[in-house]
Amino acid sequence: MSNQNKSFFLIPVMLCFFCMGFVDLVGTASNYVKEEQGLSDTVANVLPSLVFFWFLIFSVPTSVLMNKIGKKNTVLLSMVVTALSLLLPMFGNSFPLMLVAFSLLGIGNTLMQTSLNPLMALVSGGKNLASQLTFGQFVKAIASFMAPLIAGWGYKSLIPTFGLDWRVLFAIYFVVSVLATLLLWFTPIAEEKSTEQLPAVGTQFANCFRLLGVPVVLLSFLGIMCHVGIDVGTNTTAPKLLIERTGMTLDEAGFATSIYFIFRTLGCLTGSYFLRVLKTRTFFIISVVMMAASMALMCVGDTKILLYIGIALVGYGNSNVFSMCFAQALTAMPDKQNEVSGLMIMGLFGGTIFPLLMGFASDAMGQIGAVLVMAVGVIYLFTYIKQLKTA
Repeated sequence: MSNQNKSFFLIPVMLCFFCMGFVDLVGTASNYVKEEQGLSDTVANVLPSLVFFWFLIFSVPTSVLMNKIGKKNTVLLSMVVTALSLLLPMFGNSFPLMLVAFSLLGIGNTLMQTSLNPLMALVSGGKNLASQLTFGQFVKAIASFMAPLIAGWGYKSLIPTFGLDWRVLFAIYFVVSVLATLLLWFTPIAEEKSTEQLPAVGTQFANCFRLLGVPVVLLSFLGIMCHVGIDVGTNTTAPKLLIERTGMTLDEAGFATSIYFIFRTLGCLTGSYFLRVLKTRTFFIISVVMMAASMALMCVGDTKILLYIGIALVGYGNSNVFSMCFAQALTAMPDKQNEVSGLMIMGLFGGTIFPLLMGFASDAMGQIGAVLVMAVGVIYLFTYIKQLKTA
């Protein structure tokens, strides 16, 4: 594939990465649902937890599905499910309806994340994969940091006109998802079909889970669990910290989520460069040290500026962890990319475990309890450093 063709094919793939970022609207949406319906932290955190629960159920089956229908078709299926999930909230904001919508969003994002990363490897030819995945995460982060801004704008400006209030976010992202689906549909991407006879589905499942016996795969899986847990946890908890410590309203505190995603976006953009010029291990150490500093600031900070700095540090530090862990596992098992991708995306189940534990902890001891839960994930990432290649 020529460099010109690669550049052309990257356009629809990158737009799909943008749609992948829609999953991060769950933190913003859950805070609005909590306020509107008077929910506790534990109940409100069920919404983001439910989204990421489906990564546990569907990640490995998606890797098996990819073997059968191909990477591009699996991404297209994920886009259709995602579009449906974004359509539902436009018909109401009841808690049961939001549960269904968030479930579909989680299922669609599971399909997308499992298949889109290998599709990127196919289109790019596998060179500089960590850097290219990081650039994809940068595009994804643009959608993430726009979500609270669009929701806040809708909440303030659109109630009298459209009646959608903050849910106008779903309407805008629905239109984008339909456009991305059509663009990918009409983009020809050649996939080499294996001439080998695929084993029975049960055997494929067993072979996939057997890869967890490979240390780098297992430890990368746990690293991604911690990365996503911290990501979703900060997304959900940052506004609550400002409300608790500074007395801000939800509408004002929602800017904290934007700060997180702005710095995560900046981290992905600059990380794409740093991963080309620095050793992966060096950049990973810098990232995790920033995250540790952020946990300290969010534990003790009681002013707006200190909390904003803490949120910015975790946004930047956590921005490239997924790409580095994912690429480490993928390059360690190049002949098992579909299976490894399924396992790595199953690690996004950390987005279910962390918010639930954080909800219990924050109801018991305030938002510092939620921060301490995230700090456990940061401690694990320090132990992962030795798995990274020094070259």
